[in-house]
Amino acid sequence: MASYHCIVILTGAGLSAESGLGTFRDEGGIWTKYDLADIATPEGFARNPALVQDFYNARRMQAAEALPNAAHLALARLESEHAGTVLTVTQNVDCLHEAAGTSELIHMHGELFKAWCPACDWRDAWRSDITPQTPCPACGKTGSLRPDVVWFGEMPYRMDEIYSTLGACDLFISIGTSGSVYPAAGFVVEAARARARTIELNLEPSEGASLFDDARHGPATKVVPAFIDQLLDEKTP
Repeated sequence: MASYHCIVILTGAGLSAESGLGTFRDEGGIWTKYDLADIATPEGFARNPALVQDFYNARRMQAAEALPNAAHLALARLESEHAGTVLTVTQNVDCLHEAAGTSELIHMHGELFKAWCPACDWRDAWRSDITPQTPCPACGKTGSLRPDVVWFGEMPYRMDEIYSTLGACDLFISIGTSGSVYPAAGFVVEAARARARTIELNLEPSEGASLFDDARHGPATKVVPAFIDQLLDEKTP
């Protein structure tokens, strides 16, 4: 492998699309049936908690049936076989990275299979439905429990750790992202400041495609395993 000591991988919805989990842009997909302001903001939750809970209950059920695809498996293989540091930062709230075997992982937008009570700051694994009447297991309050996911207008998780690793990386790989949602869309700039090589693996060029040193375009299940194979076979990617 090229002498990369610290690899940071950013993954987005395009990575899980071939596992049956739709992206924001899928025509006719679950996201297109709702206004994001109604189901993915704190204000929307305050206005209509039942609508928000029903939406995420459906997403949780869908995600529970999904399986990791070849791209997830290739990234887990890279983490396992690379001698240096590999950190995967995902915008996805599914658990397909973990199912594939990735362990050095940051869910910057939270996790669909966790619940959080802002009233007492309890959070833990959660796989069943949540309703406005569901009490918090810790404080007993109803109406507060919500999916532990980051909504628009909220701060993503573990940002200090992410920026610290970006500042030390020598290879940055962005996979399946639109390049339109910040702060993740700015990670390529942070990596470039660290003089890291930057590459985009995506179905099509993202909004920030011109910021990358290199790009491979096509389905994630094709381009990601091929690129990882090149890295692990010590070929020039």
